[in-house]
Amino acid sequence: MPLLSALVAGDDLSSALVTPERTCSRHDLLGWAASIAGDLAGAPIVAVEAAPGAATIASVAGALLAGVPIVPIPPDAGVLEREHMLTDSGAALLLTDAPDADGLPVVPITRAGRATTIPAEPPGDAPALVLYTSGTTGAPKGVVISRAAIAADLDALASAWQWTPADTLVHGLPLYHVHGLVLGALGPLRLGGRLTHTGRPTPEAYAGNAGTMYFGVPTVWSRIAARPAEARRLAGARLLVSGSAPLPAPVFQDLRELTGQAPVERYGMTETLITISARSDGERRAGQVGLPLAGIASRIVDESGAGLPADGATIGHLQIQGPTLFDGYLRGGAVESWGEGWYPTGDVATIGPDGWHRIVGRASTDLIKTGGYRVGAGEVEDALLLHPAVREAAVLGLPDADLGERITAFVVADPVSETELIAFVAERLAAHKRPRAVRLLDALPRNAMGKVQKARLRDA
Repeated sequence: MPLLSALVAGDDLSSALVTPERTCSRHDLLGWAASIAGDLAGAPIVAVEAAPGAATIASVAGALLAGVPIVPIPPDAGVLEREHMLTDSGAALLLTDAPDADGLPVVPITRAGRATTIPAEPPGDAPALVLYTSGTTGAPKGVVISRAAIAADLDALASAWQWTPADTLVHGLPLYHVHGLVLGALGPLRLGGRLTHTGRPTPEAYAGNAGTMYFGVPTVWSRIAARPAEARRLAGARLLVSGSAPLPAPVFQDLRELTGQAPVERYGMTETLITISARSDGERRAGQVGLPLAGIASRIVDESGAGLPADGATIGHLQIQGPTLFDGYLRGGAVESWGEGWYPTGDVATIGPDGWHRIVGRASTDLIKTGGYRVGAGEVEDALLLHPAVREAAVLGLPDADLGERITAFVVADPVSETELIAFVAERLAAHKRPRAVRLLDALPRNAMGKVQKARLRDA
């Protein structure tokens, strides 16, 4: 089956892609992508200016039809970050309508002509995407994802979410991450249905576009939940999906009350794609991300690699195995394999006896070792968010000569005292889990996907 099987069967003249600037039928989108594919034939790798909209989706589809791996460049990338992505990837062409192309040959995206010839489908193990992801140190790394990994992930999600050609997906997520690009754009091009990309993920845009499925990150859902009138207009949808960061329990509850259904949470990362999710026809639990998708195995281990019990309480390092894993990192134009077997995600989690997963957070920032105890930052954050004055909370461990790490909370809240918040948590969690310090801020630093940038809090 072709990777973009629904697109390749592009004789549908009804609207398949709707963006603020245009509407495309599947037939027109296929002709547009095929025309781009013809200009990319033989290129080793290309890049695209991944601004939100139809142009980026047509460009990525064109590269995939041509069998050429493509690197999405965030439109807000800084000069050094952009230069690194283009140089490190070895991109030979840049898909853009802008006149300045960083010295690379340009392939224009906007074009009047449409093509009717579809290139032969490349093998499944051929690279499809190179997505750059930032770690704790060094420049962003190029994650090489194969066509087979994307197909396996989308097919597993189609089963878990009962995703069919009858669905209309609505979202406004960036088109250079797994959530917005792989799930949110390539999903409909493989599985069928209509995609409405709102340009920006505002409550007004989501409420103003009817759909059966809506994708968002916690920041998006928090803003929608804060707008009850807009939230209630999503009541006709069958699936509200949240990912890329933990969804606060109060937002989960608010969405359930306002829309009549609890959101579906899922877990994944650039290197693994989406591997764990709640099911569309099953239970949805606040603070938990569900069960492994078809073909995925998971486990938790200690620092030595020894297995830990799936008892719902023991925190361990999460490892993943399955067909959705990446090939490796791009290094000097070659793919450097990550290894084989169990992939260490760098996240810490608990797994319950029934297989449900709770993601505690990153091992480097969210597993706090204080006074001989292991404390998950997310549990403390959830407790803080139960306080009526608290709007946002981020917890991390700061160095402490006595405790090893001191639980410190960074909070955005209405007027409230530090001692009141510490006492509030101490009443709800074990005493050793209470924050030893609370710092009130006007806002938490977040990236484009809504994840709190805890490294910036630590540095500050």
